[in-house]
Amino acid sequence: MPNIKSAIKRAKLSKLQNAKNVAARSALKTSIRRFEEALANSPENAADALMKACRALDKAASKGLIHKNKAARKKSRMTKKYAQIINKAS
Repeated sequence: MPNIKSAIKRAKLSKLQNAKNVAARSALKTSIRRFEEALANSPENAADALMKACRALDKAASKGLIHKNKAARKKSRMTKKYAQIINKAS
């Protein structure tokens, strides 16, 4: 345990920020999972889920939750999957 008052405050803040980041990462993973489920079940509704997932990835990258290149890579892969499914359906 920290003995210095400022170190105690930082430890508290660190716990709070960690909990916030865990929740945000979980929400991000959920949005990606919802896109994949929409793509598997009803490809015509997957466009909306793709937009939501891309927006969530952009927000996470801008807040420093994930690296911007990771966000770009995930968006690219999701868009490719979406395009393949839509082209097969057509």
